[in-house]
Amino acid sequence: MNHDEIQAVVQEKFLSSERVTAFLCDAKVLHPQWVKKDRLLAIVEYGDEKGVFCLFSSCYPPKSFTDLSIEIVLPIDNTFKCEIDNKPSDPEAILYLNLQSRNNKFKFEIQMTPRVDNFVDDLFRGIEAVNKMPTQPEFVWLKKYNNNKNEDDILTQTMVLPRSGVAHTLSSAPVAIRESLIKRKMSDKEFDYTFTKRFTIFCGTWNVNDKSPVIPLKGWLNVDKEPPDIYAVGFQELDLSKETFLFDQTFREDEWYNTVVAHVDPRAKYVKVERVRLVGMMLIVLIKEKHFSHVRNILCDTVGTGIMGKMGNKGGVSIRFDLHNTSLCFVNSHLAAHVEEYERRNQDFRDICNRTRFIQPNQQPKAIKDHDHIYWLGDLNYRITELDPQTVKKLVDDNNFAPVLEWDQLKQQHKNNHVFAGYMEGTIDFKPTYKYDAGSDNWDSSEKHRAPAWCDRIFWKGEHITQLAYRSHPKLNISDHKPVSAIFSSSIKIIDEEKYRKVYEEVIKQLDKLENELIPQVKVDVTEIDFGTVRYLELQVRTITIKNIGKLPVEFEFIKKLDEANFCKEWLIVEPYKKCICADETCEIQLKVLINKTSACKMNSGTDKLYDILVLHLYGGKDIFITVNGTYERSCFGCSIEVLVNLNMPIREVPVGKLIELENKRDQCVSNQSTYSIPKEIWFLVDHIYLHGLKEPNLFEQPGLHSEVLQIRDWLDTGSIDPIPGSIHSVAEALLLLLESTVDPIIPYNLQSVCLRASANYLQCKQIVMELPEFRKNVFLYLCEFLQEALQHCAENGLDAKTLSTLFGAIFLRDNPNLMQEPQSRINKQVIDKKKAQFVYHFLVNDHSDLIFSR
Repeated sequence: MNHDEIQAVVQEKFLSSERVTAFLCDAKVLHPQWVKKDRLLAIVEYGDEKGVFCLFSSCYPPKSFTDLSIEIVLPIDNTFKCEIDNKPSDPEAILYLNLQSRNNKFKFEIQMTPRVDNFVDDLFRGIEAVNKMPTQPEFVWLKKYNNNKNEDDILTQTMVLPRSGVAHTLSSAPVAIRESLIKRKMSDKEFDYTFTKRFTIFCGTWNVNDKSPVIPLKGWLNVDKEPPDIYAVGFQELDLSKETFLFDQTFREDEWYNTVVAHVDPRAKYVKVERVRLVGMMLIVLIKEKHFSHVRNILCDTVGTGIMGKMGNKGGVSIRFDLHNTSLCFVNSHLAAHVEEYERRNQDFRDICNRTRFIQPNQQPKAIKDHDHIYWLGDLNYRITELDPQTVKKLVDDNNFAPVLEWDQLKQQHKNNHVFAGYMEGTIDFKPTYKYDAGSDNWDSSEKHRAPAWCDRIFWKGEHITQLAYRSHPKLNISDHKPVSAIFSSSIKIIDEEKYRKVYEEVIKQLDKLENELIPQVKVDVTEIDFGTVRYLELQVRTITIKNIGKLPVEFEFIKKLDEANFCKEWLIVEPYKKCICADETCEIQLKVLINKTSACKMNSGTDKLYDILVLHLYGGKDIFITVNGTYERSCFGCSIEVLVNLNMPIREVPVGKLIELENKRDQCVSNQSTYSIPKEIWFLVDHIYLHGLKEPNLFEQPGLHSEVLQIRDWLDTGSIDPIPGSIHSVAEALLLLLESTVDPIIPYNLQSVCLRASANYLQCKQIVMELPEFRKNVFLYLCEFLQEALQHCAENGLDAKTLSTLFGAIFLRDNPNLMQEPQSRINKQVIDKKKAQFVYHFLVNDHSDLIFSR
């Protein structure tokens, strides 16, 4: 948020007749009994009178006026004084500002910025104006900000103490407890100060099948009697080019966005809330201009669920924001294709839910589920099973949808709560939206003769939402899908400002009257958590319960231990990590352990182990220690290439101490006596694909099933004599994950910049490969030979050298996670990714038999 946006939030803390004329963001109160945290200083003008307010924000930057609490009020009257200890010329220096009014004196430490001059000038203008007044103002308007004091004392009670202080009254408890409790109490009384207003929301989804917007969209976006308050428009397959798939670049984003803006209902003026795109998925949210001032906390996120769970050809894009006092979230997703892949679609849905996170500074990340209203739209790709295409076509041509919908995969999965649990969908009374011959209303006439299906759907979740319409728009026929839309009437909670202030004042009074009868007390049901055996990429979850057994609310937070950067180790996730719980309430905390490529390397080398101590801190109370432990079952995933080529037995049979010793001496363990020229695990996977999968459609593009990848992991780690389990796609994904998990990439980190500089010159690239350590050179050339063989079957598998070079370039030349790197712009990242791809591309299209690996 910029300075003006923060000022707008501060202004909302006051009445419209009370104008914020100047403010500073980073003032600190210098007082031995105050926590030295940033405050906001504001000069507020009411007619000819001015006052200085010191405000504390429960989060920074403040997202709403409810985040702000007023701590100090100083009227600028004839007793007001402003003194500056020093006014440095250095813009990075500190300025000390002394403010005094009616015997209340405070000293503020302020970072010197150009805005400080404006603030101080406004102070002196206020002093000068009050000294010219024939009679002193009464500052009646300030009384409402401090009902606990008499008229001559406008100073609010101090609300902050050092963390170590335990006070006798709740008003002097740590600010975190007080602010959390105020929020909780205000939330409980929400109906006392809010009213609802109906907003109409248009949700639309269309898989445009790689087409440009060559037709008007009025018949989709502008067909209702009244213009909606909000538009949420989602697209899939915006651009199917390799350039977009590989580097997330497309000119179609602006094309379709501009077309949407041009064809929304012209009877209202709309402004953009946000737009977000991942490869071919784009979500646009527009709102009537008159409502935009009430929109806050706009955030977006993207989740790719393609190969390795990252590629963005499938996945979801999301936008969330607060409208008045209601939180809304819109999700546009494109789930896995193919009739039989409904389990994969279910997994994609869960991945989008679990991985979407809206991150705000100083706040816990929000998930999709953490919103009042959720609208989920997209090409969900669920199909019709158990009915042949001709039967389906005959039934739907007769508008007899019910027998067909009985076999709709999404209806079946939704009914069993496998997906969209808690969500609702309207009655479907329109023809299937897929698949048509592009440019017509004719069903698919290709060789596949796909059965028609309702792939394109809209779901919603939340209270007081009514769907007014759910329809398709068959006249828009440039794609093999038809667009779909739904209109909702949704109750949005709106704050009555005067009522809010009264309730807020009542809550403050109640808190001030409460006595702090006891130090915060909680009961934790278990303080030693054993995860048992933990395996690579296999999520383990345990739950602990915290109960507040005291009489007052308790604010808890997991805090960092001394000299540690985070409160828990990288393989551990704690949700929630902080919260306020009222008396007699309980809170369940999930502890999740997931060993990924980074932590697996440390486990294999012995530099880390499955053991951690969590410090559960009670504000104003004691610390509780919770131990977490488990046993990691070593895997070939996370091993170095040098160690793998020396193992002549499955890794599960290698003693842990021996594996740790090999990893720590891996630079010394490569010799001519090494067992293999390449790791046997890589050979097993490549050989399986070579024998059984070179002609598999969408090889290295379609993800495998996570459950099968775990089976393949166990097969490799145990040295099983059974056939490799899982589909070809799962084996291909396991190969990519294995290569990505090695301690160092195939091409060492120290050579990456050299490779990028040489990427345009094949001879220089060859020279670099020739100088690689022997076993790394062997693996690189072996894989390139295999990929060249795969490209010989491109007619069947659909592969091309550009796709493979981009995918494997990111693995062969992966970035060093241990280096602190400046955030890259999208353009810079695309340039680097293209150079990585170009380096590998040379070895996929040229003969390099002269480099073929030894042994």
